[in-house]
Amino acid sequence: MPILNIRGFNMNYEVVGDTGPFVALTTGGRRGYAEFIPFAHKIAAKGFRVVLHDRRNTGASDVVIEGQEGEEEIAADDLMALLAHLNALPAYIGGTSSGARMSMLVYLRHPHNVKGLLLMRITGGDFAAGRLPEMYYKQFIRAAQEGGMAAVCATEQYQERIKANPKNLDYLMNMDPAHYIRVMSHWLDIFLQGPRKPVLGMTDEALRSIQVPTLVVPGNDNTHASVNGLAAAELIPGSELYNLPIEDQDVPLLPFSAWSEQEPELAQALADFMHRVEARAH
Repeated sequence: MPILNIRGFNMNYEVVGDTGPFVALTTGGRRGYAEFIPFAHKIAAKGFRVVLHDRRNTGASDVVIEGQEGEEEIAADDLMALLAHLNALPAYIGGTSSGARMSMLVYLRHPHNVKGLLLMRITGGDFAAGRLPEMYYKQFIRAAQEGGMAAVCATEQYQERIKANPKNLDYLMNMDPAHYIRVMSHWLDIFLQGPRKPVLGMTDEALRSIQVPTLVVPGNDNTHASVNGLAAAELIPGSELYNLPIEDQDVPLLPFSAWSEQEPELAQALADFMHRVEARAH
């Protein structure tokens, strides 16, 4: 897959589809884009070019433990730089979970470059707010405190990053653990700021300020409770709500692969929405 130096780091990305409007989709958590490839092909078959990428610190892209802004703000600007390089702006921006939060940040930071938002599996509520700081930051800060960078590299997530991009091992092992702890603690502090619901870290005022066509597809687990998707759709002016034929499950987190049977319907819903937006624009 192509590797491009974006804003000082090597980004792994892929464009699925040859013609049509551009749509950028971002996965959740710190997962690489590979889980979205089958989904992207389904959307591309309906007349779109789908941009997938591994954010910094995910997939085969470089690990970069630097930055004064929060990770999702940094990732939003990275995606804009990639789309600008591809001459893909303005574009539809979307994703699941943290990818949906990042998509909203892309709009808030670069509104004129966004044709519409595709927000799936919105994260919010006390359960998510209590669980995600540990997942994203606290476990790695503890590892660095207790065993230095070797302990960080031994964690499952960083083993995945190193396997996908072996250069990440040298980068991490050459880092001062105190610097790693300082940056991760700073990102944790930013992550803990702001509201817990309906969208983690996003104020109601920010949601009401969204002025582009928006499609909301609620999730169905405790981290992506459907109630938060429904509430976000109520707050975003003129947004459309699409409910998949799924039921809420009392489990901490369902992987995107749990929606594999719904992928054809979901791809059709997203494509129909974007086609309607394109038709109104023309």
